[in-house]
Amino acid sequence: MSTPRVTILMATYNRAGLIGKTIQSFLDQTFKDWELVVPDDGSKDNTLEVMREWQKKLPQITYIRNEINQGISKNYNSGFKVAKGKYIAMIDDDDPWCDPKKLEKQVKFLDENKDYVGCGGGIIVVDLNHKELYRYLKPEADDQIRNKILFSNPMANSTAIFRRSAGEKVGWYDASTRYSGDRDFWLKLGTVGKLYNFPEYFSYYTMSGSNTSILKMKPHLKSSLNIMKRYKNNYPNYFPALIFNWAQYFYSFLPNFIKKLVHYSLARLKRLAVG
Repeated sequence: MSTPRVTILMATYNRAGLIGKTIQSFLDQTFKDWELVVPDDGSKDNTLEVMREWQKKLPQITYIRNEINQGISKNYNSGFKVAKGKYIAMIDDDDPWCDPKKLEKQVKFLDENKDYVGCGGGIIVVDLNHKELYRYLKPEADDQIRNKILFSNPMANSTAIFRRSAGEKVGWYDASTRYSGDRDFWLKLGTVGKLYNFPEYFSYYTMSGSNTSILKMKPHLKSSLNIMKRYKNNYPNYFPALIFNWAQYFYSFLPNFIKKLVHYSLARLKRLAVG
């Protein structure tokens, strides 16, 4: 089998009922030169059986079973180690792509713009019934991304693709970071090249109530605060971003019944403000 141009990296954990729809969104892509690497972070459901069935249909799937849950950063790194593609497209197991030309557009962009290390796009937020809640775009141009990069993750994970050589250069995900590893990774990538977000919608984001950023809000936001401090000399607006991130951290201490009432509205306002 020849080396694929793109590795699709889909980390998974206890989403056996959702990963089939996400894999189907890869099959619907107009760009066909890809492999799929699926690191499983110790799922307790029937993910193993589901993936074995998919492997029978698709020989380009590599399934990595980690018996112990080790956190998203280490889980992703286990997938990076076996990725063969020139480009690596990230995706969460419950967030299928919505544009069949996503990979085609992104590969063309990176082929033609050698000074860019990665690119992403917009998100359509849906509930478990796939009803749209809202949608948002990330800052588009590299300078716009850098102005807001310390406020929020500059790239929506399930829309993003990057050069494998750049990932190797920055040392992949920080294995010591259990939460917000993707944010740290993109901040690192931004130090070695330019970033771009298409003003188009590339992926769904499923609000299921089981998202790590919701269930583990306090450690997630605390980790984000620590991560942004690492890069205060690399990007502008550190102090306004610090205040913004501290405000989010304080919010995580509110009683759950209050957060349930306002969380999605505040999340939408945040996306409108900083992407």
